[in-house]
Amino acid sequence: MFEEVTKQAEQATRELVALAKLNAGDIFVVGCSTSEVAGHKIGSYSNKKLAEAIFDGIYPLLNEKRIYLAAQCCEHLNRSLVIEKEAAEQYHYEVVNVVPQPKAGGSFATTAYERFFHPVMVEYIQAKAGIDIGGTLIGMHLARVAVPTRLEIKQIGEANIICARVRPKFVGGARAMYNEDLL
Repeated sequence: MFEEVTKQAEQATRELVALAKLNAGDIFVVGCSTSEVAGHKIGSYSNKKLAEAIFDGIYPLLNEKRIYLAAQCCEHLNRSLVIEKEAAEQYHYEVVNVVPQPKAGGSFATTAYERFFHPVMVEYIQAKAGIDIGGTLIGMHLARVAVPTRLEIKQIGEANIICARVRPKFVGGARAMYNEDLL
């Protein structure tokens, strides 16, 4: 099962990075319920090994492309996020003091905190794209105009995934013209 979820997480990440046209320095948010991935009710079956397998499918690809991963915690930590200190500094995000644990933050966020080079916690970001694995509600951490994005892959393990990318707001009226590259 672990190898399969690693492959699924990598496929979903690869597809979304391409569809969202992400660049180095962009932020990619992931909310992950390992409970849902394992076929259980969200918050009932936190699984560190499963989180590590999913992380192994996502992080190396993003790291290779120099895209920052933001790992969303669960509601017990108010959906705060683990990000690299470099990203927090680049985007001027205020650092908060908490350390995620499997039962308070979630196994995926805990794994990110353990594996990032210089992890810090923040309460709010504006990511350019993201994957919600198992109904974790990442929408609050996307930039204003989020566009639902369908992938070929629909699940990671037993968890449904919902993906989104962002685009700039449209302004103007009937005579306005838009840059197709920003859609």
